[in-house]
Amino acid sequence: MRIILIPAIIICMELNDPYYNWVGLIFYIIACLSDFLDGYLARKFEIESNFGRFLDPIADKILVVAMLIILLDNDKITGFFVYPTLVIIIREILVSGLRDFFWHSSKSLFVTKLSKWKTLIQMSSLGFLIVSGNFSTNLILYTGNFGLTLASIFTIYTGYIYFKKNLKLFK
Repeated sequence: MRIILIPAIIICMELNDPYYNWVGLIFYIIACLSDFLDGYLARKFEIESNFGRFLDPIADKILVVAMLIILLDNDKITGFFVYPTLVIIIREILVSGLRDFFWHSSKSLFVTKLSKWKTLIQMSSLGFLIVSGNFSTNLILYTGNFGLTLASIFTIYTGYIYFKKNLKLFK
């Protein structure tokens, strides 16, 4: 569902209309909730599949990177805040590469609980940025950019832990 909603979110944001920004935010929230819900249901009812384990992190990364790029394009992320965005995109690529490298391995990759918080902050920040132009104050924009910066700091830290803990798998 996340992958299917991405074009709808982008179209809404490209229309650059306050109403469609809210519609885009609703689509984005549905995409984020589907991320939580599909993982929760798969674990609860023990219906995890190899395809789901493969597609879930890819869908997450496509959603995050697509949102970051469209927010950059729409000048909702500018100046200094381009750097936290770049950090997040680079980490997404590196982690994807690591997962791809170990896809056929019988060993599982170590993931931290802090990564869940990073994702929550990152997803919330992107939501603020989607509708940041709909307000007369810049508080929503600053909140989104601050959250994105905080998420990038968590990204660096969790990325470091992720690679350090999984380094043994290279041997």
